[in-house]
Amino acid sequence: MNDPKFAAARNRLEKLWAPGKEFLGTEYAILAGAMSWVSERHLVAAVSNAGGFGVIACGSMGPELLAAEIAATKEMTQKPFGVNLITMHPQLEELIAVCRDQNVGHVVLAGGLPSSNSIKAVKEFAKVICFAPALVLAKKLTRSGADALVIEGSEAGGHVGPVSLTVLAQEILPEIRNVPIFCAGGIGRGEAISSFLEMGAAGVQVGTRLVCATECIAHPAFKKAFIRASAREAVTTVQIDGRFPVIPVRALNNKGTEAFMNVQREVIEKFRSGKLEQGAAQLEIEHFWAGALRRAVVDGDVENGSVMAGQSVGMVKKEQPASEILAELVDQAVQSLVQRDL
Repeated sequence: MNDPKFAAARNRLEKLWAPGKEFLGTEYAILAGAMSWVSERHLVAAVSNAGGFGVIACGSMGPELLAAEIAATKEMTQKPFGVNLITMHPQLEELIAVCRDQNVGHVVLAGGLPSSNSIKAVKEFAKVICFAPALVLAKKLTRSGADALVIEGSEAGGHVGPVSLTVLAQEILPEIRNVPIFCAGGIGRGEAISSFLEMGAAGVQVGTRLVCATECIAHPAFKKAFIRASAREAVTTVQIDGRFPVIPVRALNNKGTEAFMNVQREVIEKFRSGKLEQGAAQLEIEHFWAGALRRAVVDGDVENGSVMAGQSVGMVKKEQPASEILAELVDQAVQSLVQRDL
């Protein structure tokens, strides 16, 4: 489009997310959320080839499987992509070594507060991205050497914190200026992207919107559940016992959500009786989620499995190529900037 207003808006967008683009090495400063069983080679490569930044979800993979996944992704794209590692993984050191040996350029440390040793180990060969659910933790992580932060609101799918992105953005963006910050949680349209960029974000992370990408290997029933769902159907699990911290999980409400309540009660009882230490108990709960998510994503059991989805699921209307999804988001961001200048 040759309209000077659109050209000016595009230039404005380019300036707003230039720090994010430079950090990621991409055409768009759109980081793909790492979703277990979903963010594998096909979706990761599709997102990166479309101009975004795909991220492999290591999840519960072992070193050999992760190495194979990274190698397979490289066969499908020459563009930058990253790897998401869970900090509580019992083989975290070995997984970091795999990323080093495979020349991974960006590593996302997620699922808990990473140790300074983990951050240091990754920084020897790659850029480190960490999740900051609060301002005090954002400051701590940057002091520990994090090269970029993701601030993810409670609107997101999967494991979530207690604070919405709109609040986190107001708390953290004005205070942290020394590293790029990517906003995440509930982002389903380009208008939200431009808004957070104008607040000082370097880019955004998008997960739920990408589940129904044509290239995504998720079961057709899983995708259909997303397309049919409304925002209010993506709910968080309830913590039964405040003495035993369980990170809430946002997913579409179904029998699987009810089953988790029973599992949580059983694990807490094992912890109270001394049969399990807290760390082992937490891992048992994480294994439940990994299995329940696999049943939904891979097997298509959307009634008994875990259909993890963010509240932006109501904006997922159809299956479409990743390139089309990203192009729509960018066009919406540009259009919103045009409207603001009228």
